[in-house]
Amino acid sequence: MRALTFKRYGKSPEVGFEQVPRPTLKPDELLVEVHAAGVNPIDNMILTGMFKPVIKLQLPAVMGSDLAGVVTQIGSAVTRFKVGDAIFASIFDLGTGSIAEFAVVPERVAALKPDNLDFVQAASIPMVGLTSWQALKQRANLMPGQKVFIPAGSGGIGTFAIQLAKHLGATVGTTTSAANIELVRSLGADEIVDYRTQAFERVLSGYDVVLGTTKGDAIEKSVGILNRGGKIVSLVGPLDKAFAKTRRLNVFLAFVFGLMSRKIRSLAKKHDVTYSFLFVHPDGAQLNEIGNLISAERIKPVIDRVFSFEQAKEALDYLAQGRAKGKVVVRMK
Repeated sequence: MRALTFKRYGKSPEVGFEQVPRPTLKPDELLVEVHAAGVNPIDNMILTGMFKPVIKLQLPAVMGSDLAGVVTQIGSAVTRFKVGDAIFASIFDLGTGSIAEFAVVPERVAALKPDNLDFVQAASIPMVGLTSWQALKQRANLMPGQKVFIPAGSGGIGTFAIQLAKHLGATVGTTTSAANIELVRSLGADEIVDYRTQAFERVLSGYDVVLGTTKGDAIEKSVGILNRGGKIVSLVGPLDKAFAKTRRLNVFLAFVFGLMSRKIRSLAKKHDVTYSFLFVHPDGAQLNEIGNLISAERIKPVIDRVFSFEQAKEALDYLAQGRAKGKVVVRMK
């Protein structure tokens, strides 16, 4: 089968199409004909090698993690799906990729595609949906009446997280450019800061949760807008010891991650708030709940651009520019 792969980490990863063997199934897996694959910033980050100690891949590796498609074969132990089912899933961190003609999907990470979404729309959901769910609902335990700051509101994570936070009953603050103010307002943002003309830390206050979505010093600055007892859940780092423990990494990496996060943890402690790093994990049950919200039209996908399978590398290059309003998707069929 044809797939988009990379051959090495670093400045010359050699991203391109290759013929690779069609995956074989374990008893608890589905073989899915991929109709569309969502691309995410971490797809480009993996190429650099920064996650090499954490994400184990056999090179050359198939790229991508989000997909929507049709089940063409099921393993002997599969009970929840049948051949012909339309599903969507994240296979992030499972050693396989989604930008391919076929993909293997463990039953536990798959969910039926919402009927009101086409395959492109469904493929845009898994990574941003699960990340937002695990950060806001699980880690932060966001409650009705609380205030949450979600920077970069017009991006892939931002457009979904704003909608989920509003569904959970929160007041939402965000940053964006003037051109995207109406977009984030339409998604439910209550307090909107034009990052090109205003510093959010001088405008916002009284927040309970910060979702760290932007690199640089934004996370450190966000400490000052939190109430005592507030929570920072970062998706961009720095990594911390708790993450190393969860991943069962060695003592040296735990020490390194502890050093990396020492500054923000110290600052957080000084202001009586907590800091944690979140690494999303695939979860079919959570994705099914997210699908129910989409079916009920509580949340809608926001898609910036759709590329053909032949343009998959261009899709990753476009995403790397950091200008996408919502998600970028590759359509196979």
